[in-house]
Amino acid sequence: MLALNVHDIHMQQHAASKHEAIKAMAAALTQKGLVDAGYQDGMLAREAQTSTYLGNGIAIPHGTTDTRDQVKQTGVQVFHFPQGVDWGEGNLAYVAIGIAAKSDEHLSILRQLTRVLSQDGIEQQLKTASAAEQLVALLNGQTADTQTFTFSSDMVLTGFPASDITTLQAVGAGLLKNHHCLDSDGVSQAVAGQPVHLGEGHWLLGVGDGVLQSGLSLVMPATSLSHQSLSVSALWCVAANNRAHLPVLNTLMQWKLDKQLAESGRYSPQALVDALSAEPAPVQPHTAAPSEAPTAEGPTGLYTVTNAHGLHARPGAMLVNTAKKFSADIQVANASTQSAPVNAKSLMKVIALGVKHGHQLQFSAQGSDAEQAIAALGDAIKDGLGENA
Repeated sequence: MLALNVHDIHMQQHAASKHEAIKAMAAALTQKGLVDAGYQDGMLAREAQTSTYLGNGIAIPHGTTDTRDQVKQTGVQVFHFPQGVDWGEGNLAYVAIGIAAKSDEHLSILRQLTRVLSQDGIEQQLKTASAAEQLVALLNGQTADTQTFTFSSDMVLTGFPASDITTLQAVGAGLLKNHHCLDSDGVSQAVAGQPVHLGEGHWLLGVGDGVLQSGLSLVMPATSLSHQSLSVSALWCVAANNRAHLPVLNTLMQWKLDKQLAESGRYSPQALVDALSAEPAPVQPHTAAPSEAPTAEGPTGLYTVTNAHGLHARPGAMLVNTAKKFSADIQVANASTQSAPVNAKSLMKVIALGVKHGHQLQFSAQGSDAEQAIAALGDAIKDGLGENA
């Protein structure tokens, strides 16, 4: 996963123009051995096509698809411009993130910056940042006036060789400490804690002392363990010093009620992050899970996803919440990849379809309000699923 690192930050820089800034970032990417010298031309060409200014003082210059062959290794170089750089149309960039990506790895940066772009006052905080650590924290959404929650794909560890749940507790605590969520006292409390059984082999461990910031880690053993005569296939470790962890707990409880905890262990770390980063639907009374089998009858709909970055967390949650408004059994498949149909009311399964811009979703529904459901889903997709695509 492409991530921001303090070692890639260049503080207190100056550039007379965005072209000068881009050349400086291209030089830094080249010096780091991430790209060949020709990548600079791709960055300038990309900027000529359309501005890479995102908003709130942030720009993300990167190369064109034609210059991806110039990328040796995926990485970033972040330049801080306290005086600002004119990025066109009166927009001043105080932070520019030069990206070198072999494919679409830069989308993880865009997902990470989504929350930052919506925060009031972030532009001034970026402008006045005085240290690399402070800048990384701001770009990760850790502003002074927000309750942050840390969970990324590298906080999910699968196939860990362990003989007991205490070992999983220590590993989960270590992941939280490595991401600055726990101090040494917090690690000790986590190791000595008593996990709670959620069901389906999943356990939950909460830590309240020694917490630097709220966060989550997940550890899954290589082979199923036993604790208190119950199986252990996954341990969720939650560090909490505010209310930022509550949406995640709400989602986990919904998965528990829907008996989807075991299913979560079969998805990629990024799919789990996307599912848990989305706005959760309120926990509903448990009902029998709808069948995953394709429906033979009932209305259907084929709709094209126009969102620039496909069905990541936010639009995926909008689609699922639309489906949940109806009692009908609704199935959805990625027609573009010929995937098997899945339950359209499961965010985790919808995100796992890997829907990208231009992919077509095939819906089918059965139930008293099936036609209304198909029509509503079509309207939601055409409206951009909350992103005004």
